[in-house]
Amino acid sequence: MAQDKEAQSPAPYRSKLHIPEASSRPDTKPDFSHLDIPSPLESSRPATDAVVADTAALATGLVRVLDDDHQAKGEWVPDLSADELRQGLRHMLHVRAYDDRMFRMQRQGNLSFYMKCTGEEAVAVAQGMALRDGDMLFPSYRQQGLLFVRGRPVVDMMCHCLSNSRDNVRGRQLPVMYSWKEGNFFSISGNLSTQYSQAVGWAMASAYKGEDHVAASWVGDGSTAEADVYHALLFASTYRAPVLLNVVNNQWAISTPESFANSGTTFAARSPGFNIPGIRVDGNDFLAVYAVTKWAAERARAGHGATFIELYTYRVASHSTSDNPDAYRGKDEGKYWPLGDPIERLKQHLITIGEWTEEQHLALEQELAEEVTRNWKEAVSYGSLEEGPHWPVSSMFEDVFKEIPTHLKKQRQKMGV
Repeated sequence: MAQDKEAQSPAPYRSKLHIPEASSRPDTKPDFSHLDIPSPLESSRPATDAVVADTAALATGLVRVLDDDHQAKGEWVPDLSADELRQGLRHMLHVRAYDDRMFRMQRQGNLSFYMKCTGEEAVAVAQGMALRDGDMLFPSYRQQGLLFVRGRPVVDMMCHCLSNSRDNVRGRQLPVMYSWKEGNFFSISGNLSTQYSQAVGWAMASAYKGEDHVAASWVGDGSTAEADVYHALLFASTYRAPVLLNVVNNQWAISTPESFANSGTTFAARSPGFNIPGIRVDGNDFLAVYAVTKWAAERARAGHGATFIELYTYRVASHSTSDNPDAYRGKDEGKYWPLGDPIERLKQHLITIGEWTEEQHLALEQELAEEVTRNWKEAVSYGSLEEGPHWPVSSMFEDVFKEIPTHLKKQRQKMGV
């Protein structure tokens, strides 16, 4: 009898470890059919002084402006002229031409390292255009579009990547780890997410001084696992810092899919717990990115605090020139990305409203490619990777201490510099 009861009792529950899945692997066909892509008409635009509870739907939805028919629709349509849209298109094409040239140069042995932002150009360009020159930028390593918007000479960017005699950081940073004090562009850090807390601190200081400048910072989806992100959110919430905290969700953190970091929901959904609005936006929609950034900046300037923005996009190229994406994701996965290419989408919108043509587009692509080629020739005139000239060895002792300490003086003397 005891045996019968034991046989009828349910088996004890055993937990099962959940392993997140990637959108594809090398032996599978990419599939994004599970994504819910809403109409631009589904997202409401709250007032900039709205409380967090009134923005909850924005954290789990997807703000879009450009519909599949290339028309701008909905409450988030920004007040941008055709000239401003064409300028945005030019910046994005310029970034892509620059990236393509620098990638080829690395493959030919003329650069040690490079990172492209192919497919993500709208993130930096649209956000850069939505911010003011006095706002401070704390970027990650795929926001070179910010420099184009603020007018950084391309030759100077190339010289940095070459670490030649005109490199403004004197060869002390990896290529693409740009720094530009005059343009309020904080030096990029290879230690992921450190810039988040720095941006909040800068924003707090700006507010303390009574300025109306804001700070903006960017991390990738994988970097949200770093503690710095949550330290930044806590301080931004506590002190209502005028800061925009951006997460560029480009689906891959090197070889790790974003599903390993998103905890089963959107990244934007994390910030309401800190009493900070979270907004998820189509990162390949130039108009939507501009509109959301403008809204968040206005909110910050008015004293209503931070906004946490998830830019939903796709990293088309490899993580860097040291990476082979075919080893961990399906071949040509970017072609399956349902939100398209940011340049193509803005181009088609301008054509649809009668402000651009295919002929103009091809001519601009050619013009920018030729310009970037001229820039490269000028950049290497200041020194190549192999032959220099580079900054003198003595410069390694400069710019760290106001007064060089004794032990470094001795080292310098031993080197004869």
